Amino acid sequence: MKLKKAAPESSQEITLLVNSAYRGESSKAGWTTEADLLGGQRSDENSISELIQRKDSVILTHVNEKNEMIACVHLERKNNQTTYLGMLTVKPTLQAKGLGKILLKEAEDYSRNYFKSSKIVMTVIHLRSELIGWYERRGYKKTGETRPFPMNDPKFGLPKTELFFIVLEKIL
Repeated sequence: MKLKKAAPESSQEITLLVNSAYRGESSKAGWTTEADLLGGQRSDENSISELIQRKDSVILTHVNEKNEMIACVHLERKNNQTTYLGMLTVKPTLQAKGLGKILLKEAEDYSRNYFKSSKIVMTVIHLRSELIGWYERRGYKKTGETRPFPMNDPKFGLPKTELFFIVLEKIL
């Protein structure tokens, strides 16, 4: 897999990919859908652009042979030891083929090699047991910590039930 750092002009394409994988009918072609838990969008172009331009933050993207973006992941150095990983995304029709595992490994390598991190943390919606299990099989552990979901912020989606995040971490 050949990953590259996203530039601000990639914001629209990343937004379309992320929303297609997590929300709406298109997301149901894959297994990472949150469409039963949340309506609306997963992210917006302004938020993606801000993540790309933020200090110590990067979105890594992968394109196929036709130059179509098919995967991305957001990484942000939180301190000298910790990277936050979020928005791990694979195009829904390409999920369950091993691309996510490769992308996760590349994200871990990037965190270790470029951010010099010794730990990755992430948040996952507590009801996403299949996704939590997927991360646990790759060495991530529940910390016991929870964080609130932005229930009243439509920029993150429109919750259909009460939600919160659990925190997972992996020592690199």
